[in-house]
Amino acid sequence: MRKIILGATLPAILLVAGCDNDFERAAVGAGVGAVAAEATDNDPVVGAAVGAGVGALSDDI
Repeated sequence: MRKIILGATLPAILLVAGCDNDFERAAVGAGVGAVAAEATDNDPVVGAAVGAGVGALSDDI
């Protein structure tokens, strides 16, 4: 399971990096968070919320 998550990290970072504004980054982050949460048997809604927050703030880091 850990290899799947690590293998999905780079494409997710590249998707978020290719976005132009906070809304696009939040949308991509929500999608990635939901998929990652579902893959790890967690709540996809919580994963989407966390992913959206991280995506929206990723240009500030």
